[in-house]
Amino acid sequence: MKKKVYICAPLGGDIEGNVQKAVRYARFALKSGVAPVVPHFYALCLNDDIPKERELGGQAGMSLLWFCDEMWVFGDRITEGMQAEILFCKNMKIKTRKIKENEIKKVIGEDENEKAILEIGY
Repeated sequence: MKKKVYICAPLGGDIEGNVQKAVRYARFALKSGVAPVVPHFYALCLNDDIPKERELGGQAGMSLLWFCDEMWVFGDRITEGMQAEILFCKNMKIKTRKIKENEIKKVIGEDENEKAILEIGY
């Protein structure tokens, strides 16, 4: 059975752009041999601009952390939501790892297939 890895990355602000980045991070995780858990995809069915829906998505994402083996942190900034996820993992002793851009490029590169996936949106 594959290790389950929670994808922790910014979502708010540029929802569309950040969901596309989450697709890229999931691709990196899959090609790294793990099963990614990607709460960003809740933004495709919930409206992040509606506080109750944003809270619902955040709660659903946090509930996924219970069964993950690790959390991988992506991006250049740590949002309030990400801070809560990181603290949860620290308290639950879930391994947390920061993934840098150069690691992603080593695994998935910048090939045409990746660009096509990101342009299509899946």
